Amino acid sequence: MESIKLSKVKIFALGGLGENGKNMYVIEVNNKIFVLDAGLRYPGEDLLGVDAVIPDIKYLIENKERIVGLFLSHAHEDHIGAVPNLLKALNIPVYGTRLTMALVEDSLKEQGENLENFTLNKIRSDNTLTFNDVKVSFYNTTHSIPDSVGICVHTPDGVIVYTSNFTFDQSVDKRYFTSYDLISDVSRVGVLALLSESLSADKLGHTSSVNHLKYELAEAFSQAPGRIIVSVFSSELQRIQQIIDVANEFNRKIAIIGRKMQRIVDIAVKMGYLKFPTSGMLVNLKYIDETNDNNLPNLVVLATGERQEPFDALIRMVRKLDRLIHVEPNDTILIATPPIQGTEIKSARTIDLLYRTGANVIKINKMYLPLSHASAEDLKLMINLLKPKYIIPVIGEYRHQYAQAKIAEQMGYNSENIVLLDNGMVVEFEQGDLVNISNDIEVDQILIDGLSVGEISNVVLKDRVLLSQDGILLAIVSIDMRTRKIIAGPEIVSRGFIYVKENEEIINNVQNILNQSLSEAEAIPKTEWNKVKNDIRDKIGKYLYKETKRKPIIMLVINEL
Repeated sequence: MESIKLSKVKIFALGGLGENGKNMYVIEVNNKIFVLDAGLRYPGEDLLGVDAVIPDIKYLIENKERIVGLFLSHAHEDHIGAVPNLLKALNIPVYGTRLTMALVEDSLKEQGENLENFTLNKIRSDNTLTFNDVKVSFYNTTHSIPDSVGICVHTPDGVIVYTSNFTFDQSVDKRYFTSYDLISDVSRVGVLALLSESLSADKLGHTSSVNHLKYELAEAFSQAPGRIIVSVFSSELQRIQQIIDVANEFNRKIAIIGRKMQRIVDIAVKMGYLKFPTSGMLVNLKYIDETNDNNLPNLVVLATGERQEPFDALIRMVRKLDRLIHVEPNDTILIATPPIQGTEIKSARTIDLLYRTGANVIKINKMYLPLSHASAEDLKLMINLLKPKYIIPVIGEYRHQYAQAKIAEQMGYNSENIVLLDNGMVVEFEQGDLVNISNDIEVDQILIDGLSVGEISNVVLKDRVLLSQDGILLAIVSIDMRTRKIIAGPEIVSRGFIYVKENEEIINNVQNILNQSLSEAEAIPKTEWNKVKNDIRDKIGKYLYKETKRKPIIMLVINEL
């Protein structure tokens, strides 16, 4: 009996479920905590002015003594974007492949951090790390960025496999090959639970780039009389390599627009993950002035970034606001960035603007630009290779998770062995059996706005929505606090609400409300002055809604002299 090891395993997400991005998954084996990925999510239109959303790590801070480390799957922002913020709060060991760690180090340095203050460990896909009775191993995955790995946490009751993003595309460069042998090794040990990505679970067949994109690029390059501008997502290093290779075939040089992408390229080139076949192929452009327009006939310009950033770059070029490139009628524009959720309107407006320039605009068919995520047949193959006891769909909105659950059912899995979770829900295993699912952990979204992290409240966001919809009305008045008499004003300023000169009656009535309210407040003690201000705002707000059916933000400034 003494040789029997009792094992308790908990699995939950602090981000990445019911959403696209912000991936962070936690595996607890007895008393040890293993954190998988720390990504960010780019905000939608409901989070006006917010730069990014990162996971809520209160639980990790409260249990920091039990954390073994942070294990990273690959170098995309939705999986590593929150690492600097996490490390500032929790200085825990980090494990990742060479390229992943190089980009993490770059992000830390960009934020002014000293790398010597952190424990940053580079691993290979064939490494196995031992933490007493728990081991962590890895295997190479095929994804749009090299050095991507799946992560395997070996518990006494079986392996928990986190696939992260993957495909089984067979037409990729060898640097993107999947480690089928290592997957088979894990399968032979026995897989307790499979945490598999879901983003393309609702798409039929296998995800494959084939060679259609290369053919489309070559066709466009062969017919372009002058400069070529290509929009491409900075995370798609595999696609960027294809563009470089085709450009080389046509004796063209490459220029990259986007400061962050230039850093990524520099790192990838130095480490051998991106290759420019011809020396001097990558060029740095000078600022446009009276003597230089950068309109070189043999130039290929990469307009890069994440989400809407390539479209923003193209808009700057069209409006001649970019410092390096202005779109000219002789240019050929290749749109290799299909709109993703939340960027559809920006994409359509950008393409409309491009057509107005007279340039030759070519939209590459989105069928040739598949997202590098596992489709239905890829998921089936992964399940068949690993033969897990339980399947937990991760990485994706709920409809994606549900689609993967249906795939598992079609493959013969009972519903009791398919676990659909939300962020904060905890699934517990004891000696290899599922014993409980609960909502034990409270999670929130942490908003990053400039240098502020987690300081943007719902009230602030609501105010931003109101500003965008109904504008602001500013009322300014100066009073003598001894006599409570108005000595200057009231002055009314409207921004985004009404045009003052065309609404003089409304402005006069607002001034009258302010004058009358201050007159009635002359006898009120100074200790109750805040209540007076709130009452005035309420009166003005009710009047404006009655007259305009709009609710602008009302700011009352009373200078007490």
